Amino acid sequence: MASSTASLAATLLACALMFHTCLAARRLTALVQEPAITMKYHKGALLSGRVAVNFIWYGNFSAPQRAVITDFVSSLSAAPAAPQTQPEPSVATWFKTARKYYANSKARFPALQLGPHVLDQSYSLGKRLSERDLLKLAARGAPSRAINLVLTADDVAVDGFCVSRCGTHGASPRSRAGRFAYVWVGNPASQCPGQCAWPFHQPVYGPQAAPLTPPNGDVGVDGMVISLASMIVGTVTNPFGNGFFQEGSADAPLEAATACAGVYGKGAYPGYAGSLLVDQASGASYNANGAHGRKYLVPALVDPDTSSCATLW
Repeated sequence: MASSTASLAATLLACALMFHTCLAARRLTALVQEPAITMKYHKGALLSGRVAVNFIWYGNFSAPQRAVITDFVSSLSAAPAAPQTQPEPSVATWFKTARKYYANSKARFPALQLGPHVLDQSYSLGKRLSERDLLKLAARGAPSRAINLVLTADDVAVDGFCVSRCGTHGASPRSRAGRFAYVWVGNPASQCPGQCAWPFHQPVYGPQAAPLTPPNGDVGVDGMVISLASMIVGTVTNPFGNGFFQEGSADAPLEAATACAGVYGKGAYPGYAGSLLVDQASGASYNANGAHGRKYLVPALVDPDTSSCATLW
């Protein structure tokens, strides 16, 4: 499966020029393993201290679907008092790779904390959203020291969704109230599961292989977790467009996760996600344990110590 690099660049450039918000996207290149990439620090501000992660649910999400994603965000930070909640390999250990980037800056790695949930089940902005709409939704979270997650249901069309991206991250304009980072991820279940929910769905293009069983039993939501994981790492390492990314265009940067698209386990190659763990009870494939006994599939990240895509398994 391949994506249009020109289309993606145009989308992100237009977004940056108009709203100064869109920094990176999980690109539709999930079947292409790119070579090892060295990330460069562009000397910009990074997130630090306590950072609230707020949830804006747009459209209809069931309580179990919301729990899968909320538990994933909870899994990003290990709980010292309950280390057994995340046996290795864990989401918390995976996220520690992002911490390594902060060794090359003066910022302290942020402590993520769960914030409140905003539910918009009435589709107040309609069922087709623009970049401007995403920023409006993100602004319903905290105005500063926050990552505001905008999560759109499977019947919501977002500009560029499925065409050139599965998710994106950016930041609000500077203001007296402060500045927040945000992430948008859409549910691909009914619009493009073969693009944004691979390897849990047959791919639209490229080598064909049987889809894997999703660890939480929901192709769309487990696909969202992959995109969300990628975008959160991008937000932490490059929140305002001048943090860590591959030397080149800042309008369509390759970041710690997007540089390893399609790699989830050792031995990955186009059409094959790599060696993964399999739950004996459900037959589901995963590579990381999370909070409350959850299992997830998370993307490989560029390890700044080795300049290569690092996997947990």
